Amino acid sequence: MGPACGAFFLTTGTVMAPKTKHVVCIRNKDYTASIELRKIYAVIPDPGAEAHGMIRLVDESGEDYLYPRSLFLPIKVPQTISHALAMAS
Repeated sequence: MGPACGAFFLTTGTVMAPKTKHVVCIRNKDYTASIELRKIYAVIPDPGAEAHGMIRLVDESGEDYLYPRSLFLPIKVPQTISHALAMAS
């Protein structure tokens, strides 16, 4: 995972946000009104959903919903960008 403190470090020395996980939408078939291709979404922790191959996130409706994990890829976002994304939402 990373250092004991829970942060991730890139080769450039950038510290990654340790708590917020992000994904990027790579497919939105059957969900075109709800999620956008190539958009970054913050994942809301939901162990029950994850156990069933789903992830929870706030979609374009402004509400949190479950989506198949296969529609997204996890990405590492530098802490400064993670903070800016949180402030924008």
